[in-house]
Amino acid sequence: MRVRTLDWIALTLIVIGSINWGLVGFFQFDLIATLFGGMQGWFSRIIYAIIGISGLYSLSLYGRISDDDKVKDMKIS
Repeated sequence: MRVRTLDWIALTLIVIGSINWGLVGFFQFDLIATLFGGMQGWFSRIIYAIIGISGLYSLSLYGRISDDDKVKDMKIS
């Protein structure tokens, strides 16, 4: 599977988002909201949206991984 720059960016944002969710779950501390002006701040909402879009984009990785598995199976046969 050829990894694109956009894949790395999406993965990085997903990791940031999951760390934030872990902090919310364990400590009731929202790091994104703290750094960027509260949950209702416009910049925080943009950050949340970008992280959400990254998650949606990353769904395409499932298709690419399964396509790579099919190619490997064809080479082995």
